[in-house]
Amino acid sequence: MLLIQGGLVLTPEMRFERADVAVERGKITSVGTVRRVPKSADVVDAAGRFVVPGLVEAHCHVSLFADGIDARFYDGNEMTDPVTPHVRALDAVHPEDAAFADLRRAGITTISTSPGSGNVVGGQTAIVKTAGRTVEEMLVRAPGALKMALGENPKRVYGEQKKAPSTRMGSAAVLREWLTRAAGYAEKKARHAEKQTAFETGAAGAARPEPFDIDVRLEVLASALRRELPVHIHTHRADDIMTAIRIAEEFDLDCVLIHATEGYKIADVLAGKGYPCIVGPILFSRMKLELRDLRPSNAGALARAGVKVAIQTDEGSATRYLALNAAVAASEGMDEAAALRAITLTPAEILRIDDRVGSLEPGKDADIALFSAHPLDIARCRAERVWIDGKLVYARGSDPESIA
Repeated sequence: MLLIQGGLVLTPEMRFERADVAVERGKITSVGTVRRVPKSADVVDAAGRFVVPGLVEAHCHVSLFADGIDARFYDGNEMTDPVTPHVRALDAVHPEDAAFADLRRAGITTISTSPGSGNVVGGQTAIVKTAGRTVEEMLVRAPGALKMALGENPKRVYGEQKKAPSTRMGSAAVLREWLTRAAGYAEKKARHAEKQTAFETGAAGAARPEPFDIDVRLEVLASALRRELPVHIHTHRADDIMTAIRIAEEFDLDCVLIHATEGYKIADVLAGKGYPCIVGPILFSRMKLELRDLRPSNAGALARAGVKVAIQTDEGSATRYLALNAAVAASEGMDEAAALRAITLTPAEILRIDDRVGSLEPGKDADIALFSAHPLDIARCRAERVWIDGKLVYARGSDPESIA
């Protein structure tokens, strides 16, 4: 048994003074008071410190845009075709990327790492823990979602190649074209399956159908049309957000809006539509035209309107500043509890992994961070110890600092 004893246990929903968190076999077994402590227990004195769920990063590019290497060697954008739903982040995650150690030091235990936004359809995301020798050891789920993008990035990439899309109209048209193809493909596949069943069961007059040719791109898009695979759509401007929603409604997609930088302009619309937003990075510059109306108050404005909001960092090694982004959101008007929830339970809910991570509850993975102060008190807060699946992966002052 691991027993984290006597700390201030802070969950998105509750606050426990001088409470204990017990862990066995990689899972949380109790939160409260443990009266009988086995002699064999590994007891950690947490008095005066905060015991918090491991932080969850809902959208980043860790390892795909690897830390400390030349941009020529990045693996995050397969920019040879605007539609690449079949490429997988899972196949580019490098567990030895230096960014993972930085994330553990920051108390971040789960991330959704994604292809970039150079393509209209960029590929499949992977949800992984931040420790492990192989990506299989780290894996929570893959694919987690299908990444799509509107706005400046795909039109710039392919406009420079003198290919479609080179406009916002073109990006939307390309996306509609391929979703329509996928719908037709799914119908043909279903009819083929019916004919195959009729033949195998000996139905009168049933002949063996011709072999059906599998198209790996359309298979992935068809899974999105069946709502088996959520779509994460990169948008910044309010008009691009509305285009994403328009297409999501046309094809009945399970849609999550990534960035939603100008979401505050249409917060009431987004709340009424019910699409979650993964907002950020909040600490960001106006590096391109579509970011000119960037506001650090965006996350708070959306949350107050009733939108489900997670906070993200987008970057690789900068992901270690996830809590700082949430702290800035709180300083700009977001409720402090909502800001903490936006980097713990809310991203877990949006990513559909809240049965495992995001809060300290019996039965969930023992992903736990022991902080010296409240996680949003950036001036004083330091992660002292971090556990993933009950295994200590970081201890402050150890040499090397990350011991995963």
